[in-house]
Amino acid sequence: MVGEPLSKMPRMRLDELLDELQARIDAARGTRDRVHSLLEAVVSVGRELELSQVLRRIVEAAALLVDAEYGALGVIGPDGRTLSQFLTVGLTDGEIARIGPLPAGHGLLGEVIRHPEPLRLGDLGRHVSSHGFPSHHPPMRTFLGVPIRVREEVFGNLYLTDKRGGLDFDTEDESVIATLSVAAGVAIDNARLYEGSQRQQRWLRANAEITRSLLSGSSRAEVLRLIAERARDITGSAAAEIATALPGADGLLVEVATGSGATPREGLLLPVEGTMPGAAHTAGAPVATSKSKSDERFPADSRPTGGLGPAVAVPLGTEDGGGRGVLFLARDTGEPVFSEGELEPLLAFAGQAALALELADRRRDAEQIALLEERDRIARDLHDLAIQRLFATGMTLQSATRLVQHEDAAQRVARAVDDLDETIKIIRSTIFGLRTKDRDAGTGLRARAAHAVGEAATVLGHPPRLSMEGLLDTDVPAAVADHVVAALNELLSNAARHARATRVAVALEAADGEVVLTVSDNGVGIPEQGRRSGLANLEERAGRVGGTFRVQSPAGGGSRLVWRAPIRAGREPAVTTSQPAPAP
Repeated sequence: MVGEPLSKMPRMRLDELLDELQARIDAARGTRDRVHSLLEAVVSVGRELELSQVLRRIVEAAALLVDAEYGALGVIGPDGRTLSQFLTVGLTDGEIARIGPLPAGHGLLGEVIRHPEPLRLGDLGRHVSSHGFPSHHPPMRTFLGVPIRVREEVFGNLYLTDKRGGLDFDTEDESVIATLSVAAGVAIDNARLYEGSQRQQRWLRANAEITRSLLSGSSRAEVLRLIAERARDITGSAAAEIATALPGADGLLVEVATGSGATPREGLLLPVEGTMPGAAHTAGAPVATSKSKSDERFPADSRPTGGLGPAVAVPLGTEDGGGRGVLFLARDTGEPVFSEGELEPLLAFAGQAALALELADRRRDAEQIALLEERDRIARDLHDLAIQRLFATGMTLQSATRLVQHEDAAQRVARAVDDLDETIKIIRSTIFGLRTKDRDAGTGLRARAAHAVGEAATVLGHPPRLSMEGLLDTDVPAAVADHVVAALNELLSNAARHARATRVAVALEAADGEVVLTVSDNGVGIPEQGRRSGLANLEERAGRVGGTFRVQSPAGGGSRLVWRAPIRAGREPAVTTSQPAPAP
């Protein structure tokens, strides 16, 4: 009996050694499994080439490696103090929507931004930088934050909370996530290089497409729309606009708008002061913001509708510094801000776009010069050939009248001479019109209508859309043209005073023996009761020239006012002379 405890002691020691050996084997196996999981995570992260997918893989792998219930990856913005992008794991879409705006990088999250070193906490609520959670945010206790560096630059931070089983994050968890962050930095760098090269190729293709469009004869409006659409597609923006400087007006005219809220913005006059496009136009340099809808620097900015976040305005300028307009791009809320790597090719594209617009203007000037030269040639040919031939024919017929014995035949020859005389007068008038067209370009109906519409932009707050068709300067008599311009001024004045419209369209057409002026808007319409003296004046003016005036109410709201008058175009009364008109 005395020796029995002695016999049991070696057996107890052996059991302890076996248990310790099993524990070490289990630990080694666990370490092996964890290293294997880490290698799989590194390979998985490095396999992706798109930056958005890389970031998503990183945060998913991090949460899986340390068995965290929640994980997030915050991308640090250009200012180096706040988060421009925040990806989460463990929260449903409904929970994210109830929580509200994503964190900007203050409080405990900002602690890792300000001090880019691993931070491990057993109770995050006890940290001095903790500000608590917003409403509907799930409770969280344990915390592990690790920075992600890309080429010695802190790209963002990994945030992990609530290790499963109620355990705390330990040093091994910290070591695993730190190792993953190194691999993540390499993967992010590769993804950014890949995206940069792909984006550069797309910019080059867009420049080539714009150049081809110009050389193929596309209109300026078509080229502007192509520039806006390609810039929006390549940058992944939700909206794109091109606003050009308006001569004689303190503002920028939105000529093209694509994407979110595009339709009501074309034709809008943006003020220079207090807007992003105005700031970029004035400074001649890009202006960017991370939150376009709440940036206090631009209180007067009327941005496109929709949930728009990061935005940038890039001037369209030539090498001599002349600003032609501004390209404005905006992304959805939650999308990454425009980085320096994106701005450089965007600036090059804007410069190419400005050159394209310059080429379009020069081509239009060349076409105008060619038109003027052709007009001069026609005038010379009419003067040197047609009039001289008609004059000679008239002289021959007049001399032949003395040889005609039949009275009826003699009268017919005389009428032919008179017709030739009248034809010479008409050709002379045409020659005069051709040669004075450019000297008196501002006195034609087209120029007067364009001037009236341009003047109305200041009163309306935005320039009306103007379209003109037909031979307005040649077919519409001067008296009728005066009434058309007066009616146009009255209609635009009424729209400014009473319509409260955000869009006004003017259409002027000369066809089928009449001139038709149509002014439509999206305002409050024409009330049944109220002052209608202005409408009565328009109706009276139309009746004075044998025309009509109608007020219409479109189904979609607003008003449509149509003023029309007949064109009494034709020959002036013939002046019968005994001798043909002398040759010019």
